[in-house]
Amino acid sequence: MSPTVFCEKGYRFFFFSREEPRMHVHVYCGDGESKFWLEPHIELANNYRLSRSQLKEIEQIIEVHHDELKRAWHKHFPG
Repeated sequence: MSPTVFCEKGYRFFFFSREEPRMHVHVYCGDGESKFWLEPHIELANNYRLSRSQLKEIEQIIEVHHDELKRAWHKHFPG
């Protein structure tokens, strides 16, 4: 299962269930996908085919929605 937290500017922000415990978010669009750590700070973990400008845009979106993503993480992974 991979619940979508939200979609914005053509990107889908979601979690994979039963993955590693460190807080992170996956991002997908038609051009590729990436994974960003949410703690201890926002940081690119993996990138597949996304440009630097796309990664910068994604990171800015994550910054705006950081609290929402953390709340969604704790709701989806309670404990």
